[in-house]
Amino acid sequence: MATGRLTIDLSALLSNWRSLDAMTACETGAVVKANAYGLGSGRVAAALAGMGVAKFFVATVEEGRRVRESVGPEKDIHVFSGHMQGDTEAILQLNLIPMLNSVDQLTRHFEALPGHPFGIQLDTGMNRLGMEWAEWAAVAAIAMQQRPRLIMSHLACADEPDHPMNEYQLGIFRKMTDGVGVPRSLSATGGILLGKEYHFDLTRPGIGMYGGLPFEQAKPVVHLDLPVIQVRDLSEGEVVGYGNSWQAKRASRIATVSGGYADGILRSISNRAKFWHGSTPVPLVGRVSMDLITVDITDLEETPDYLSLLCPTQTVDDLAEIGGTIGYEILTSLGGRYQRRFIAS
Repeated sequence: MATGRLTIDLSALLSNWRSLDAMTACETGAVVKANAYGLGSGRVAAALAGMGVAKFFVATVEEGRRVRESVGPEKDIHVFSGHMQGDTEAILQLNLIPMLNSVDQLTRHFEALPGHPFGIQLDTGMNRLGMEWAEWAAVAAIAMQQRPRLIMSHLACADEPDHPMNEYQLGIFRKMTDGVGVPRSLSATGGILLGKEYHFDLTRPGIGMYGGLPFEQAKPVVHLDLPVIQVRDLSEGEVVGYGNSWQAKRASRIATVSGGYADGILRSISNRAKFWHGSTPVPLVGRVSMDLITVDITDLEETPDYLSLLCPTQTVDDLAEIGGTIGYEILTSLGGRYQRRFIAS
């Protein structure tokens, strides 16, 4: 093993999806954008489709291509970015469902692909994507005549259950869509956890399916092992890595492992995170560099072949807290050099 090995437990991922699905009385789709949050959209989408998931969500048309190749022609693939200029041919050939975000996109879609499936995305206060109230009021009658497949919006603060923005957005969404007679969707993982009034006709779990917060009951999905490529003995007072940011306070054994910020391991965890050898933690020492990380293994009784950075004792959210970020960034930053191994435990 010359590079890190990223193990993806598809059984855990499918179990997380089933648990989130069981919390609702409506249909449950799956968000597989950003290469399925860094894990491999082809394998992940195929596994979900094999279990019966019928609706998938991606960010861009380009992402939709790989998912379509994996799930076959019958599944619905919704594109959050909508119908962008230059996407018309791919939307048609791949039979994608753009979630139209503006009057301009609505016009483009109806003129370029009359009769082709589409959805509508509304802005209920997040001020990111979607039609605002005045825009929607101006075109709603025209849009509804063309029979959209789905109307959706997105919650800004769903990971904070008591945040007043949740109820505010729920109220706006209802006012904009009650009585439309079209399937509606408001909730990703956080919204599912808020309760049934947020579920409507379809939910779209993402991070919880991949083992992250705010779904605290999620099973870990990823395990990241980095190979030890060299071990050296240091005397008290010697330093390690760029900037001499760590100095040995005792005679020490330092393992250099293959991995770095080129592989999505954040530089901000330098001198702060731990690796694991089985159930034993060992500290990361010195700076995370592009390709290499140094670890103090002085207290281990054996020289390990590899050390684990993501494992049941250190989840993506544990590592995110150390690095001052969120589990989403840890997952989606996972680099292309890893050997990806999919298991069904």
